Amino acid sequence: MKILEILFWFCLFIMFYSYIGYGILLYFLVGIKSLFTINNKSSYNPDYEPEVTLLVTAYNEKDFVEAKVKNSFDLDYPKDKIKYLWITDGSDDGTPEILKQYKNIKVYHQNERCGKIAAMNRGIKFVDTPIVIFSDANTNLGKNSVKEIVKMFSNPKVGCVSGEKRIYSNKTDTASGAGESLYWKYESTLKKWDAKLYSAVGAAGELFAIRTALYQELESDTLLDDFIISLRIAMKGYTIQYNPDAYAIETASANVKEELKRKIRISAGGLQSVIRLTPLLNPFKYGVLSFQYISHRVLRWTLSPLALLMISPLNIILVLKSGYFLSSDFYAVLLSGQILFYLSVLIGWLVENYKTRIKALFVPYYFFIMNFSVFLGFYRLITSQQSVKWERAKRAQLV
Repeated sequence: MKILEILFWFCLFIMFYSYIGYGILLYFLVGIKSLFTINNKSSYNPDYEPEVTLLVTAYNEKDFVEAKVKNSFDLDYPKDKIKYLWITDGSDDGTPEILKQYKNIKVYHQNERCGKIAAMNRGIKFVDTPIVIFSDANTNLGKNSVKEIVKMFSNPKVGCVSGEKRIYSNKTDTASGAGESLYWKYESTLKKWDAKLYSAVGAAGELFAIRTALYQELESDTLLDDFIISLRIAMKGYTIQYNPDAYAIETASANVKEELKRKIRISAGGLQSVIRLTPLLNPFKYGVLSFQYISHRVLRWTLSPLALLMISPLNIILVLKSGYFLSSDFYAVLLSGQILFYLSVLIGWLVENYKTRIKALFVPYYFFIMNFSVFLGFYRLITSQQSVKWERAKRAQLV
């Protein structure tokens, strides 16, 4: 019985720490660091403007090409210092033909579809600038995004810079829109604090940049290219910085089914990344970076979903039998809280397509979906069912 209580509290701690506790701890650590930082002035030179390449990989993106190209050309950066490079992989919907109409864009097309990773590995060979910026075809960038990202490379310790992923927020949203928007707002805060403490843990694939010389060719079956690329750079002794003033914006997933499809791929990729970045689990070698990596990422992809699965049955057992540490009445209160949580999940599921201004209504449901996706992602990973040629999640219409 005592072992069950210890296990219950361990699971509860893992859940709390992974999603709330780490954020609280991070906030205080950043505050303490600022007290001992003599010079709080920015170490970045806003006038630093090297040549850069904006690299976009695309597969059948004809619906987004014109808007993306216009957005790219409108970016506030010296026109003679920015190059536009598109790698089209297997596109058969006219995407390459549309792109070739623009004289300022270099397009490298191949008929065979090998996936985004192969396209990135192929595309990097055509980059001849010291900085390369990766962006998705279906996202628009803030006007000052390139300038905001590039200035951070004026610090030689910075090897990668992540922009912020933003979700168009409607006044009323369904479960997918509300959940994704709130989640990314929270994630953005954690990334900002991570970067202030030492380094962000990963980059947003919608918009991130690296020193071209630091690019390490990815394994062909890699699922989370942005995460692996950025962390491997951090493992070389550079930092990943985060600038919310550089942002990519897109609409939320069309519905929970589409969002779950995206989350399953991310979960499978996260578990794959934990395996491939095993050395990063060693805090004696990587210090603060290991602490941030384990706290912010590894726990969410490994122990947290298992903890969520085990908490309820353990709680029920402890209610039925008297506790050693605390009375059974206390465990009954905790069980009531869990019942309320799962009722909220059920309500969220029943009204997932109902648009509401009360977006917090969908938080329990979205949280449950996030953890549920880890189990499905694990299954796809071990059965090799998660292809690198993934189908992009359908996006909601902006209203």
